[in-house]
Amino acid sequence: MFPFHQRVALEPACVATARRFVDQTLAAWGVSEPAFDAQLVVSELVTNAMRHGGGAAQLRLLSHGAELACVVTDHSRTVPVATAPDVFSEFGRGLRLIDALCTTWGWLSPGGSRKLVWAVLAA
Repeated sequence: MFPFHQRVALEPACVATARRFVDQTLAAWGVSEPAFDAQLVVSELVTNAMRHGGGAAQLRLLSHGAELACVVTDHSRTVPVATAPDVFSEFGRGLRLIDALCTTWGWLSPGGSRKLVWAVLAA
C-alpha cells in the first residue's frame, strides 16, 4: 500500500512516484511480466484521481495467482466514465487505455467521500 500525502496528491510528480512504487513492489514480488502495463494503468488511474477525484489518496497493488490488481482511492464519489474523445481532444483516452490493457476494471464507493477505482491485469 502506498499512501499519497495530502500536499502532493494533486501534483503531477505523484504519478512518477506511483510508477516507482509499482516497479519496487513488483520487483520485490519477483514479478516482471506486467510491469510496463501496470505502470501505464497506475499512471492513468492516479492522473484521473488528480483531475477528477480531488487527488489520489492511496495506491494498492494486489497479486492473486496470475492476476495483478491496481487500486487507487481518491477523494470523490464521482463515477469514472469512459468517453469517446474527438481526434483533437487532449484528454479522454485514459480509461480506454485501461480497458485495452486490463481484463476488467471498475469502481466502488464504499461510503464516505471516497471511491476506489480498480483495474486487473493478467500477470
